[in-house]
Amino acid sequence: MAYMIATGNCLGCKNLFSFNPTYVPSLNDKPICKNCVEAANQAKKKLGMEELTIHPEAYKFQKEDA
Repeated sequence: MAYMIATGNCLGCKNLFSFNPTYVPSLNDKPICKNCVEAANQAKKKLGMEELTIHPEAYKFQKEDA
């Protein structure tokens, strides 16, 4: 059984992080780390805006189809 995960720099903070490319939140195909999504959600909540949804598999390994 094989697993896959991608790594890349966050659009927001530029830190390197691991993510599931199928589910990670992104903007213009640039991934966003969980910390930045959570910070954005706090700001959105204060402004009464709809928060971004983080998929449960966004930052986990993904089983690769054989």
